[in-house]
Amino acid sequence: MASTIRDVAKQAGVSTATVSRTLRDPQIVSPSTRERVQRAVQELAFEPSHLGRQLAERRHAANGIVFPDLSGPYYAEVVLGYEEVAAELGRSVLILATHGREGADEAVVRLAARCDGLVVLGRTVPDDVLARLADRGTPLVLLARAPVPHSDHADTVNAENEDSAAALAAHLAGAGARSVTFVGDPDLTTDLAERLAGLRRGADTHGVDVEVLRPEGMDEAAGTALAGTLTDLPDALACANDELALGLLTALRERGVRVPEDVLLAGWDDVMAARYAGLTTVRQPMRELGGTAARLLDTRIRGRTDAAHEVLPTELVVRATTTPLQS
Repeated sequence: MASTIRDVAKQAGVSTATVSRTLRDPQIVSPSTRERVQRAVQELAFEPSHLGRQLAERRHAANGIVFPDLSGPYYAEVVLGYEEVAAELGRSVLILATHGREGADEAVVRLAARCDGLVVLGRTVPDDVLARLADRGTPLVLLARAPVPHSDHADTVNAENEDSAAALAAHLAGAGARSVTFVGDPDLTTDLAERLAGLRRGADTHGVDVEVLRPEGMDEAAGTALAGTLTDLPDALACANDELALGLLTALRERGVRVPEDVLLAGWDDVMAARYAGLTTVRQPMRELGGTAARLLDTRIRGRTDAAHEVLPTELVVRATTTPLQS
């Protein structure tokens, strides 16, 4: 009869989980333990299987990802990046959207029980729920979110926001703006709060006033609706994402407002439509954000215990909506 992982664990005097870790990632196991396990494997002629490792560690070979809403190009790009890397790592993906869902917090807890680990985007899950999951040993990666207070059991992946927002403010000032309105709700996500902070920092340097306009949503329709409420235009509108900016751009032009001659307009993300519309924006690596989160989660699941905090670079991209023609 063929030897099992339990036979190896018994002979080596370790747990089945330790045997699996030794076979998969020997560098994370102490030399003495590694030697005992490898000797037992040889003596018992044990041949490990992928399924056996999963069962021994109670692994599901599935990761969970929690989003507020799966509509929109930003979320789509992040999910694509996440799924691409997860597939390379041999893991399936379970997706949970919390927007409009009753009992969302408990749904997240149930999802965690079905997965080896979770990626959570933004503020979709309260800190206390995440802390509870971390205390239970659930591997966690927070995407576009600050670390959970008092927890070293969750990694973070963010795009750089403040410096690029400050560079945007400097560009708008150089294009003649003396007043800028930030279109977005900084209370929604850490990303938006950082973008507003950077915009203010850059604006202060150039003597530019900054106001905040909170739309009813964060999509193109919200930008379109907002355009009808703008009676006194600022010199510049800096939108929290490209969807808002594209909605504003279309609606303002339909009203006869010239962009950029009457108002400068910028977005954030650099989605494909922004390139065709000539929209000035800040490019962030959306697919890379998802892919980085998938890799960090995989190493967490494999036994890494130190906290990792990745910040990916962004880039100001200047296009026609902030570059008035010189007379």
